[in-house]
Amino acid sequence: MNETILLTPRQKAIINLIAVKKVIGREGIAHDLPPMFLVSRASIARDLAVLVKAKLVLSVGKGPNTIYKAVQIHPLLAYVDLDQYFALEPDERKEAKPRFEPTVLDKIHGVISDHDRHELQVSYRSFSEATQSMKSDILEKELERYIIELSWKSSKIEGNTYTLLETENLIKQGEEATGRSKQEALMILNHKDAFKTIVNHRDEFQKLTTANILELHNALTKGLNISSGFRRQAVGITGTTYKPPENEWQIKEAFERMIGVVNETEYPPEKALIVAALIAYIQPFSDGNKRTARMLSNALLLAHDYFPLSYRSVSENEYKEALILFFEMNDLYHVKRLFLEQYRFALRTYFVS
Repeated sequence: MNETILLTPRQKAIINLIAVKKVIGREGIAHDLPPMFLVSRASIARDLAVLVKAKLVLSVGKGPNTIYKAVQIHPLLAYVDLDQYFALEPDERKEAKPRFEPTVLDKIHGVISDHDRHELQVSYRSFSEATQSMKSDILEKELERYIIELSWKSSKIEGNTYTLLETENLIKQGEEATGRSKQEALMILNHKDAFKTIVNHRDEFQKLTTANILELHNALTKGLNISSGFRRQAVGITGTTYKPPENEWQIKEAFERMIGVVNETEYPPEKALIVAALIAYIQPFSDGNKRTARMLSNALLLAHDYFPLSYRSVSENEYKEALILFFEMNDLYHVKRLFLEQYRFALRTYFVS
């Protein structure tokens, strides 16, 4: 997407409508735009011309019979404006897919393009070389800083109310914050222990297995009254009408297919992105899915000598909206964007000698 052009709310709504409909004509756009954006056909035509010129929308044909398509280089990567999409409440998002779509697993290969790979390769830093070149005392402090920031932000995404400084005191001094629950402290300490595990046993995550994923989930949810193993009942997700696989058989089938897709994928960042998205999408556990997805993604990055993500600079709300957009529209555009932004952030921020 051209990030520099300033779009009006109506133009954003048109982009979203085209992304949802896949293919649509001018009459369809005029009919399906939300009432607040209803204008003359001529105004819509001018908006479409702006979007086509900016290469945000494709046009096919001429005159009144022209049809419009989303610009995408991958079936799961159409641009959707998050603000416009989430201006509607969950029950008002009529195009949202209500259930898990197994075909997503068939389409997800190649979600990181050759262009992306080239850019990532230019900026690549070996995690092993970066850490081995540091003096032991500096490395220890830097690793501690990374763990604090990862544990804080990943927990905050889950609703944890510890501040960054309170998280630092908890991890470094063992001091629980006043007015915070024991469960919150445990969640943070579990992140610390889980990350140390994937650092010390990174080779074990060269290939995903059901066993190493379940072990990581257990480490992240230890002492939090969360059932281990696959869930055996349906669950709902706050903020969306999407329903993940409902019974244990469906969950196991989707989970095993996911493992196959990840292990068949050669490029490590793509492996990590796929697992970060699909664990959240399948929701195989009764709780702790997103934090397991993030930590498992880091395990894959470390196993292949890439920098792990702390998510320190990500907006929790934007992160959740990106996932819900994926659940509802099978659109990974923003999940991928945030993943790559956080990877670049990690390269700039951590273990810099």
